[in-house]
Amino acid sequence: MRLTTYIRFVFFAGIILSSVLQSCKDDYAEVEKTFQNSNPQPLKSISTSITMAYIPGGEYKPFYGYNTELVKVQPFLMDERAVTNREYLAFVKANPSWQKTAVKRIYADTAYLQHWPNDTTLPKDANPDAPICNVSWFAAKAYAQCVGKRLPTLDEWEFVAMADAVSANARNKPDYSDKIIDLYLQKNRQYQAVKQSAPNYWGIYNMFDLIWEWTDDFNSLLTTGDSRSGQYEDKNLFCAGSATTATDILNYAAFMRFALRTTLKADFSVANLGFRCAKDTVVQANNQHEKNFKNQ
Repeated sequence: MRLTTYIRFVFFAGIILSSVLQSCKDDYAEVEKTFQNSNPQPLKSISTSITMAYIPGGEYKPFYGYNTELVKVQPFLMDERAVTNREYLAFVKANPSWQKTAVKRIYADTAYLQHWPNDTTLPKDANPDAPICNVSWFAAKAYAQCVGKRLPTLDEWEFVAMADAVSANARNKPDYSDKIIDLYLQKNRQYQAVKQSAPNYWGIYNMFDLIWEWTDDFNSLLTTGDSRSGQYEDKNLFCAGSATTATDILNYAAFMRFALRTTLKADFSVANLGFRCAKDTVVQANNQHEKNFKNQ
């Protein structure tokens, strides 16, 4: 093992240890219930010009979880890039309840849009085409609904993240994780414009080189022992022991994402944490509509 890689592992393992020793954060079902039941006002829709890439789906092995079987990812659409400052500004102008002085504290902490000089003005030195950051999970969910989309699930995001520029699954390549970590360690990368680097195999830009990204079920790893679909009663035990369930202990980049996700709460607004949107395919949407109709 390279010395630099070993040092990185020790450093990131420390991050993970510090995070898993905390009490578990929000239960996904509870924060989703909060979002649905107390969403402040009906959202005014806005248009978006972001190109969406078709992801045909497939199977992948989750990095964490007691279920080591392959997980099936259904076909879906994903934004080719993250939502930008310019686009989020249009959202808050159309939906004043999500402006920095109006947002309810249940939805965002005091770091929400903290560098904006007022409710409808970007910071003077902000690049309008850089990813929006300092937005909470609640805010990202609201934006996604506003444009007729949703946040990608953790499985969808990680499935796309397996790709490099030439292959759909690059996780077995020796330098795959190291290259991602090198990107993660770059300072102030969140201030750069989107789409300045090459896309991956799926035509998706900036999965690693600009920001961390919210997923819809970002903390579901802490609440289940069955591939984010079941129930696990002793959540503190699951959190503290989760590092022993890694399916690939050499994937240091995924360790970093796990460490971050275990420290988040839905109202957190982090300086280099933004989001991109996803959407069901037409087939998925029709199937869900049929299911809802049958349940009425």
